[in-house]
Amino acid sequence: MKDKIINVLKNSDKALTIYELENLLGLDSVEQIQELQEVLTELEKKAIIYHSNKDKYMMLKDSHLKRGIMRANKKGFGFVDIDDSDVDVYINEDNMNGSLHDDIVLVEIISKKGIDRLEGKVVKIIDRPKDKYVGEINFVNEKGLVTLDDNKLRIKVEIDKDKALNAVDGHKVVVKLGKRIDNNTFKGEVVEIIGHKNDPGVDILSIVKKFNIETELPDDVKEQLKTIPTEVTENDIKGRRDLRDQMIFTIDGDDTKDIDDAISISRKNNGNYILGVHIADVSYYVKEGSPLDNDAMERGTSVYLVDRVIPMLPHELSNGICSLNPNVDRLAISCVMEFNSHGKQVDYEIFESVIRSRIQMTYKKVNSILEKNVIPEGYEPYVDSLKMMGEFSAILRKARNNRGYIDFDVDEAKILVDENCVPTEITLRNRGVGENLIEDFMIAANECVATHIYFMNLPFIYRVHEVPKEEKIHSFLSFIATLGYQLNGNLKENSPKTIQKIIQFLKDKKEFKILSQLLLRSMQKAVYKPVNLGHFGLASKCYTHFTSPIRRYPDTTVHRLLRTYLFQHKLDDNTINHWEEKLVYVADHSSAKERASVNCERDVEDMKMAEYMEGHIGEEFEGIISSIMGFGMFVQLDNLVEGLISIKDMKGFFNYDEDRMTLINEKTHEKYTIGQKVKVKVVRASKETKTIDFELIKKV
Repeated sequence: MKDKIINVLKNSDKALTIYELENLLGLDSVEQIQELQEVLTELEKKAIIYHSNKDKYMMLKDSHLKRGIMRANKKGFGFVDIDDSDVDVYINEDNMNGSLHDDIVLVEIISKKGIDRLEGKVVKIIDRPKDKYVGEINFVNEKGLVTLDDNKLRIKVEIDKDKALNAVDGHKVVVKLGKRIDNNTFKGEVVEIIGHKNDPGVDILSIVKKFNIETELPDDVKEQLKTIPTEVTENDIKGRRDLRDQMIFTIDGDDTKDIDDAISISRKNNGNYILGVHIADVSYYVKEGSPLDNDAMERGTSVYLVDRVIPMLPHELSNGICSLNPNVDRLAISCVMEFNSHGKQVDYEIFESVIRSRIQMTYKKVNSILEKNVIPEGYEPYVDSLKMMGEFSAILRKARNNRGYIDFDVDEAKILVDENCVPTEITLRNRGVGENLIEDFMIAANECVATHIYFMNLPFIYRVHEVPKEEKIHSFLSFIATLGYQLNGNLKENSPKTIQKIIQFLKDKKEFKILSQLLLRSMQKAVYKPVNLGHFGLASKCYTHFTSPIRRYPDTTVHRLLRTYLFQHKLDDNTINHWEEKLVYVADHSSAKERASVNCERDVEDMKMAEYMEGHIGEEFEGIISSIMGFGMFVQLDNLVEGLISIKDMKGFFNYDEDRMTLINEKTHEKYTIGQKVKVKVVRASKETKTIDFELIKKV
C-alpha cells in the first residue's frame, strides 16, 4: 500500500484528497480505506508526504516545506541541512520551535536571498534520533542539575535523586532526556557514570560517549572470542597459495599494533615491476552475521585518539590472529600486480594466501634508508627491495599525477601527552618517502580490486568522491582574485586537472597553507556507496577500500565479497539479491560512523590543544590568519593550534567584508585578510569549552 500511494502522488500533477486517492488506488472495502488512512498518517509522520490545510496530500518535495537535520549554534540560532541538497536554511533563535541539535525537522522558508541564502522556521520536529547526552552533574537541594558538554544544546536537565545512579558533584554522566518541563528545561535520568571530571582520561571518554562510540564489548562477542584461534593451523592453509618463502614485510608507525597490510616487490627480465599487496584476511575469522561481525558493522571503524585506540575489532583479532605480525604465519588476501616502467598495470591476480612477514618496519627507519641512505641495524637484507619500492613508488605517483591526482599538501597535528593524558607538545606529523610509498601501493591495490569487480557487474561497495559543485570552485577563484591572484587559462572544465592546476598556481604563494585548506573545503566529502561514481581527488575512475579490514568495516565487506564471488564462486540470484539490499545499508551506515569518528577525533584534538595553551597564557606566537568572520578572525599557529581574536578586542571599529573575507578599520582603513602573518598573545584558553583566545600584537 505504501509504495502504491507514493507512486500515485509522485505521478500526480496536483495535490489529492483522500477520496481521490481511494479512487485512483481502486479501494472499495472498509478495511482497505482504513489501511489507507493509517499509511497516510505514517507517511506524514515520517515527512515523506505533506498534508495541507486544505486536506490534500502531496509529496513533501512538492510542498512549501523542507525536511532536514538541525545544526544548532551555541548562540541559539541554527541551520537546517536540507535533505538531498547542498543548501542550508538559517533559523533564527525565535524560530527554533524547541528543536535541538541533530533533530530531524520540517522547515518553512520565510525569506530568500539568492539560491543559497534562505531563512526559515521550524514547523515540526519529526524525529529526535539522539536522546542521550553527556554532561557534568552537580546537586542543589537534593536535585541534580546537568550542564551538558555540547554547547549547541542550550538546555538544562533536572535529575531527581533516585534517578542519578548515586552520582556525586563533578561526575561526568550520560543522561537520557525525558519530559520537557519548559522550552529550555527537561527532566532526565542518569544512565551511565563516566567518571569524575578530574580523573585522567575521563575528558576524552566523555567526548567518546558524546558521539555514541561504544567502548565495551557485548557479552555475545566476549563468548565468541573464546573460540578464536591464536595460531594459523594446517587446515586453515588448505587451498591457499603459500607465499611464506617470499620477502614480504610491513611498514607502519612506531606504535602500530593492528597491522593490516604487507608488501613485496620484484622485477621481471623485461623490466616490469611485480608489486604484491597482502592484506589480513579478517573475513575468514569474522563470519557474516556472527556477534563479532554485527559488532564490527555497528562500530564501522576504529577510532584513533591522542592517547588510545578504540578498535573496530577486539584486540584478540586486531593485535592478534589478524595482525600481520613478523615471523608468524598469517592468512591474507593478496593482490599481485604487474606494471610496466611507466606505471601502467598490465596484469594482476587476486587470491587467498598464507604469508610470513619477515620484519615489522617503521616509517622512521625506512625514511632513514630512502632519504638519507643511512641503514638501521637489522634492515640490511631489505635495502635493495626498499630502494626498488622507492623507485617504483615514484613511477606510480608520477603516473597518477599525470592523470590529475590532487595533493592538497595539508599538514596534520600530532599531540603528545604524558601518562596522565596531559598534553606536553604539539608538532606536525612527518610525511616522508615511506609514508608516500605505502599510500601509492595501497591506492594501486584498491583500484585493482574495485575495477575487477566493477567489470563483473556484481553488487559492490565503492569509495566515491564526487565532482565538486562548480559554484564552490568559482567562489574560491573569485576569493583568491581579491588577494590579487588571477589564474589564467581554461578552467571551465570541472576536472581533477583543473584543481591540480589551481594548487600548482598557489604553491609558491605565502598564503598557500591556508588557501589549500579552503580549497579542500570546497570539495565534496568522500563517502561509501554501492554504485561506482569514481574518486575525484584521486582522479580514479573506480575505487574502493580493500587494504584496512582490521580498522574499517567497508574493507571487511570487500574481502567478504571477494571470497563470495572469486573464491567460492557464489553468483546465484539469492546471493546477488542479498548483497544488493545489504550494501545500501552498509554504505550509508559506514559513512555515518566515519563522520562520527572524524568529529570525535577533531573534538578531542580541539580540547587537548586548548588544554595545552592553558599553560602558555601570556606568551607570544607568530601565526597566519586562517579565517575571518563578522565577530573576529582566527589565527593558526605553526603547530596548527588555532585561536580567535575577537573583534571586540581589536582597537578601533572594523567593518566586515564577507565576499573578500576581510576586516577593515573604519578610520585607518587598515585591512586584515586570510593568509596574512600576525603576531599574537595568548590571553585565554579553556579546556572545558575547547576555545583559545588571542590578542593581536601586530602584523608580521
